[in-house]
This record gives sequence, structure tokens and C-alpha cells, in this order.
Amino acid sequence: MANQREFGLGPSEHGCPVKFTLGLIGGKWKGVILYHLLKRGIIRFNEFRRMCPAVTQRMLTNQLRELENDGIIHREVYQQIPPKVEYSLTDKGRTLGPIIFAMKEWGDHNRS
Repeated sequence: MANQREFGLGPSEHGCPVKFTLGLIGGKWKGVILYHLLKRGIIRFNEFRRMCPAVTQRMLTNQLRELENDGIIHREVYQQIPPKVEYSLTDKGRTLGPIIFAMKEWGDHNRS
């Protein structure tokens, strides 16, 4: 789970909910990852690499791991050769849909 102190949350305070939300989805590639998962449902690691060629393998791995640790995505590993790993949204992750789609719509209307 995301470090609560990092988001201004202590044992007796709630902190800023906007700061908390941005802490969960605010990584450079997290919004893009979530958008693709919302559109497609299940995506394999190499599919993400093809969809986002500018992201390094290490960065993608880190962003996926953070989203998994925060309970936003689910990582399914299939024990086969070659290894197969699929990512999907959790119920908690699907609740971010309206936020991610609103960000996409805003970007569509406001980019120059």
C-alpha cells in the first residue's frame, strides 16, 4: 500500500484526498497504463511495451509494481515456457475509470 506519510496522512488525520489520489495514479506512465487496461481489460507485459514504446522496461515494471502494491491492478503469472504475465484492473482499479476518462477528454479538448 502507498506510504501514508508520503501523502500527508498520519494516525489521526485524513490528509488531502486529491494528494492521496495523485500519489496513487500520478506516476509518469500510470495514467496511460490505467487507460489501456480500462479499454482492453487484460494486457500482457509486452503488449504494454508495444503500446508505449517510449517507456523503458524498468520504468514500466516499476509503475506496474506500484499499481499492484496499491491494489489497483492484478498481476497473473502463468507457469509456462515462455513465461506469461497478464495485468488487469482490480475492483478498486475500475473505480478510477471516470477519473482517467475525464483526464483523456480534458486532454483531447485542451491540447494545442
